Amino acid sequence: MSSFDVGIVGAGVHGASAAYHLASRGVRVAIFEHTTPAGGPTGRSSAICRAYYTNPFLAAAARDSIAMLRSFPELTGRDAGFRQTGFFFLHPPEDAEQVRASVATLNAAGIEVELLSVGEVAGREPGFDLEGVGIAAYEVGAGYADPHATTEGLFARAVELGAEARLGRAVTSIEPDPTGGGSIVTVDGTRTACGRVLIAAGPWTRPLALQVGADLPLTVERHIVATFRWGAADPVPAHGDLIGGYYFRPEGEHLFLAGHVHPAPRADPDGYADDVESDEIEGLARLIVRRVPRLSESETQGGWASLYDVSPDWQPVIGEIAPGIFVDAGTSGHGFKLAPALGGHVADLVMGAATDPRLADFDPFRFERGARLDAGYRDARILG
Repeated sequence: MSSFDVGIVGAGVHGASAAYHLASRGVRVAIFEHTTPAGGPTGRSSAICRAYYTNPFLAAAARDSIAMLRSFPELTGRDAGFRQTGFFFLHPPEDAEQVRASVATLNAAGIEVELLSVGEVAGREPGFDLEGVGIAAYEVGAGYADPHATTEGLFARAVELGAEARLGRAVTSIEPDPTGGGSIVTVDGTRTACGRVLIAAGPWTRPLALQVGADLPLTVERHIVATFRWGAADPVPAHGDLIGGYYFRPEGEHLFLAGHVHPAPRADPDGYADDVESDEIEGLARLIVRRVPRLSESETQGGWASLYDVSPDWQPVIGEIAPGIFVDAGTSGHGFKLAPALGGHVADLVMGAATDPRLADFDPFRFERGARLDAGYRDARILG
């Protein structure tokens, strides 16, 4: 039976990032994935990169992740496909006080965000119908990246640094060791002893955590992403409409994509509809055209559905759930934008190094203590 310092279950962007950071420190890592890197929800992410968070730790992690994506060629020898677009956030009047406070906090943390009145938004982007908007913010450095290229780049660099890839073999069980860590068992019966184990399996995290005695209150939701061609319409900047309840970004030169920012129906990760229905696309299109009337000239292109693993407060669950066994999951739609830098914090946690004290706020057992995190704007929890 082979053995490693750390075994990571899941090669989405969170598992790949943790593997990269651990391997960079000389830790012997094995990464287990039943498909390929980014073969699950990561590869279907809309991959928006923004640090506009109400939670200071998440804002800092997203800020540092954007910095990593900018310097990805130097870090990994590869291109993450990052494109800076800026990002408008359109809020109703009742968010004004919280937005002002958040913008001040973000700028103090080195995240350039402009506070905008409705008139200022109209002056910059006359194509917006600003009915219902009371205040807005604009994050200058926001953008998007390629979720496959980012994940595969982190994964490949981890392997170059000595991590061992165990791809195409599903993990069927984790057998805890009383002294810490445990054995990871794959579908072919192979057992791998790991001094520490990190479960970063997204929607498949909860059943694995149950095997080590941790009942995490995670659910799985099906979320859609719809794509459109600009057609005869002039392009519109990336934005999030908290009144209409959608996000929007360009995709290359000819397309844009959009999705909802609110909770969605629950789904079975092993049996959900991964295509998108025409009525789902039409529902998003109506929201978009209501805010940007000229996009009635755009053309439906298609789309897809993916999965969010969701915690009760829509904030990540990160911490030790059994001796030497850790979890990084429940990212609730935040996952991609946090992962590159968050993996470094998770690596600290797994190896028992000093961590940012704010990481403790994401303790997986906080719900049992009634310690839910207050983040986001009303039911737009994805803007944590």
